[in-house]
Amino acid sequence: MSEVAKKQKTEDGSVATKVEETPVSEPQKAPVEEVKDIGVTEPRVGITEYISPDLAGFRGILKQRYSDFMVNEIGLDGEVVHLTDTGAPGAQDRRRERREAERAEEAKKEAEGKEEEQEAKPKFEVTPENQEKLLQVFSQADIDSMLALFNTGTKMETEKGYDDKETRTSIHQTIREVFEGKLETKTSADNKFIVTLASGNPRYSRTAREKLNKMYGPKKEFVHFSLYKENKETMEAVNLISKFLKAKPQQFTYAGTKDKRGVTVQKMSARGITGGVERVKGLNKTLRGMKLGSFAYSDEHLRLGDLQGNEFIISIREIDGKVPEMEAALTSLKEHGFINYYGMQRFGTFSISTHEVGRHVLASQWDEVVDMLLRPQELALEESKEARQIWKETKDPAKALAKMPFRCAAETAILKALKNDPNSLNAVNRIPRNLRIMYGHAYQSFVWNAVVSKRVKMGLQVVEGDLVIDENANKDGKIEETNEESGQDLKIDPFTRARPITAEEIAANKFTIYDIVLPTPGHDVIYPTHLEEEYKTIMAKDNLDPHKMARTIRDYSLAGGYRHVFAKPSGVEWFFEKYSNPVEQFVNTDLDMLEKGVDRYTHVDEQDGDKLGLVLKLQLGSAQYATMALREVMKVDTSRRSDSFNVRV
Repeated sequence: MSEVAKKQKTEDGSVATKVEETPVSEPQKAPVEEVKDIGVTEPRVGITEYISPDLAGFRGILKQRYSDFMVNEIGLDGEVVHLTDTGAPGAQDRRRERREAERAEEAKKEAEGKEEEQEAKPKFEVTPENQEKLLQVFSQADIDSMLALFNTGTKMETEKGYDDKETRTSIHQTIREVFEGKLETKTSADNKFIVTLASGNPRYSRTAREKLNKMYGPKKEFVHFSLYKENKETMEAVNLISKFLKAKPQQFTYAGTKDKRGVTVQKMSARGITGGVERVKGLNKTLRGMKLGSFAYSDEHLRLGDLQGNEFIISIREIDGKVPEMEAALTSLKEHGFINYYGMQRFGTFSISTHEVGRHVLASQWDEVVDMLLRPQELALEESKEARQIWKETKDPAKALAKMPFRCAAETAILKALKNDPNSLNAVNRIPRNLRIMYGHAYQSFVWNAVVSKRVKMGLQVVEGDLVIDENANKDGKIEETNEESGQDLKIDPFTRARPITAEEIAANKFTIYDIVLPTPGHDVIYPTHLEEEYKTIMAKDNLDPHKMARTIRDYSLAGGYRHVFAKPSGVEWFFEKYSNPVEQFVNTDLDMLEKGVDRYTHVDEQDGDKLGLVLKLQLGSAQYATMALREVMKVDTSRRSDSFNVRV
């Protein structure tokens, strides 16, 4: 969200850019005329630098299909959350299974007599002809390891790598044909083949069934389950689930929100659901674009921040770039990481940025906050435009409310309040708390981004005055809020403390740039001496002071926190695909794998394909943005309406 046209004129998007941005060639209008721009852009929110500015980028299309952006939560135990089932059988199914089990008992006893004989035989036999095919590319040790997978169910990696792309494509096809699709292949960063059992093979299904048949244990207060969703916000999914269960959204908790624009899997817990697991599981017959699975009872609910991070599998289409240059950029991401900017999702998708609303919140300018949220915007939700125009022309909250769609939660809350009381502060306080505090946090994020850009310009070495987390002063803290990024959650820990690095520590190489942190503005942080003036300069343009962040209203009194300047992803893997069909699916979803028994990767690899795609897999911490990692590699604008990041299908 952003300011009115007369307040939109700014500088050119440098690090010390003014909060507002100048609309393109906008004629003189009344103060509340509709803002005309392309939405929030990177320079407008302080994002200007790269770790590897000298490496070439490339263009491509992200999220042409929702399955092009997959996010799987990583739990506190380090395990990636997947949809591996859609629930154990219901009561009738269990009774039928018991009857079938009784009838099968005699057959089982007969089979036990032959078990040793069967165990002595290999689980999969390769014909002599296929053995020759395999020996043309693999050692006998590699072949033996592949065959052993049918007994061990683990994975193997080939002894050598295969640098030629055509050779790799041929090997993928050979393994698929020889092993009848029962093995899944992918290549590592050094082009070795990693081979595992395909998720749809009978051994996997049997294991899954055995796991399901253990049931859920004694009934407890909380039901835990995995939520698989396509093209839905986490809160939208919660609202739908609670509606069908005749429960309240407040009964559901989760470790972090996941973005709408993708296919995501995350853990969720529900409290006090009548009927327990059986009732929640029954929703799978009703829900569209969602599936629930991995049900269990628990004495505890999930808390915000109960995750290590997220695993992303990202497909980029119609790539325009040179493969060697792209390989160099991807290798740099793997080895050096990226600048840990707050991503564009932090600042909204309308003409007016959330941080621009936030500066008025922090300045206690409540009339301006109301005006910014209700005024006409070219890029506002289409269904809300009539209501916004009514507000502009009449300032009648009842008339505007009648046309404002319910999904515009902040606007609806304000108009309902104004109907009974013209006080703007009271109206703002009626906005749901998670939205209300988001505006101030967005302003903090803008300032942090801008200061980080200044710090990066100073070089990629540790310098005296840089801050690091003071491990001796820290205690366990708490999670204050979450953001709207694809799988990202922001930890604000009031007990975290930082300290300056000394010259002696620099000389001893005690810290690297990956240890450096910078504070978001707040009343409970320290500022680095070499960047303190930058904080003051940026915030002074909005009549704010980094040393005066306490407010009488608790929700707007920001303590601040510390965030690492640089981030390095783990588990980085990638491969390129030639293809022709513009909507070819490169990666199968968890639901595809479960229902169709297919591999994770399709490996299209059409040798005569006229298009080139890239599949990138990486794992990020819970406060890191995948879009910022992509920005570092591609050197493109990551705003929601950019050519590369706008959903098309």
